[in-house]
Amino acid sequence: MLSRFAELPPVVDEESPQAWVRRLRDDLLQRRIGSGIAWLESRRDGLLAPRSEKPPPAALVGCLAQWVDTGFGDPSLVESLLERFPKDGRAGLPLADYVQLRMAEGMVAMLNGATGDAIRHFEVVLRLGEEIRDRDVLSITSFWKARCHRQKGEYDRALADTATARTLALELGHERVAAVTQVLESWLVFQKGRPREAAELLRQAEHTLAGTDDYVTLGNIQSGYGRIARREGRYELATRHFARAIEEYRKRDPRHRNLARSLVNMAYAKRLIALDLRRRIDAEMLRRRGHGGRERAAPIPAPDREAIESLRREALESLREAAEIYAHLRHHRGAGSVHINAGYLHLDHGELDRAAEEGARAYSLGGERKDYILMARARVIQSLAENARCEEGIEDHHHPSQHARAAQEYAREAVEFARHTQNRRLQARAYLCQGQALSGEYFPNPEAARQACDQAAALLRSDPRDYLWEDLQALRARILCAGSVDAKLRAWSQGEVGDKSFQQITEEFAELVIPKVWESEGRKVSRVAQRLSISPKKVRRVLKHLGLLGK
Repeated sequence: MLSRFAELPPVVDEESPQAWVRRLRDDLLQRRIGSGIAWLESRRDGLLAPRSEKPPPAALVGCLAQWVDTGFGDPSLVESLLERFPKDGRAGLPLADYVQLRMAEGMVAMLNGATGDAIRHFEVVLRLGEEIRDRDVLSITSFWKARCHRQKGEYDRALADTATARTLALELGHERVAAVTQVLESWLVFQKGRPREAAELLRQAEHTLAGTDDYVTLGNIQSGYGRIARREGRYELATRHFARAIEEYRKRDPRHRNLARSLVNMAYAKRLIALDLRRRIDAEMLRRRGHGGRERAAPIPAPDREAIESLRREALESLREAAEIYAHLRHHRGAGSVHINAGYLHLDHGELDRAAEEGARAYSLGGERKDYILMARARVIQSLAENARCEEGIEDHHHPSQHARAAQEYAREAVEFARHTQNRRLQARAYLCQGQALSGEYFPNPEAARQACDQAAALLRSDPRDYLWEDLQALRARILCAGSVDAKLRAWSQGEVGDKSFQQITEEFAELVIPKVWESEGRKVSRVAQRLSISPKKVRRVLKHLGLLGK
């Protein structure tokens, strides 16, 4: 009889902290997110109320931190558990427990926006994690550290950490966890100017996670598709992907931070659709004026005007909803993005004071955390608003020259902040803004404007022809029309060539002359080549560099 009982498996306490960790860890690995969150919700009181004077196992705190990042509760839940481990008493903890606590502290700092503090916690965890040979800890910590570097615009470091996290997850056989990491890798690759590779990474992750209820990651995948489409100028497709992302996020949490982010992305895409519609209308009106005289120069048709206004209202409504979510979460970067996008909408509508106010609010939020990305974007908005005030001759208590000076100073700071990051697009946007400010009527500096334009062009060279490329062409036309040609020729006639070589001056002269001859010769490359006695290849190269011919 005794031998028969001895053969029975040991009794396992399913409500022990160790069993909780095993259960929660398995749900995470298989991406059974709904099941894990429901299970945690049913035991929330048990998690928060201490069973005795002893603190919970450190492994449970580390596991719970991963679940909070996934969508359960908020960082305050982990903070309440960490308080049971006084820092002056942690020296006697086993090394593995200490690592779990530092990992949890890093996650709290990351979600609260203190990315610098989070990185410092994660670096300690990675060093000690090597000692205890815990590859699970190394994988999740590398993933979180990559996210922090991404927030700071440090994309090379983020990519390195992402590669480490994904490699470790695959070595452990955790394919679905690796797919989650792969979505972040896709975003980083996209920022490095490789959209096809980014899309392929998203497709692989989507296939691996199909059938799971990891709605946040599935939403991130749709958001990634939307950003790629937007970069390619396919704005309608982008809105469809953002709508799908919003739908996925809402399945998990109607106040999820990523839901707010997709609402902001949706608003921006709708703004671009409105701008594109306005440009097409303006081009058609210009064509009609050229072919039929004044009677064809009609105002914007009512249906088109209503379509543009409807897109604007929808974009503002998306931003309003996003602002409510970010306010609830106290998310400074998100709140700043709302102000930035609202500023652009006001700028498009001629509401310059409101645009400037939105920029100032965004800059204040960025300054609180030394967020260079947000500070640069805010200064761009402020510079554009000041430049518009100057150019439109708006009467206020300031002389237009004061607005011109402010526009140039804001643009200079935007460039300075953007250069603290590896965000090529942000840098290009800042240089375009600086070029616009330097090519204005007051205090013009054509040469500096041209240099800013060239720097933006170099940063955008590998990108598709989207809205930034159009801004680049507009700036080039603005510089050519701002009297810079005469100023340049006068300077050359006086021997003022700066530090440029004769070859560089020859190239600049070609860029001044060839477009003019091209226009006068009916935009025929062969005629330009014949008239100037140069090769058609040279003509095409110059025109392509100036954006006057297709790539």
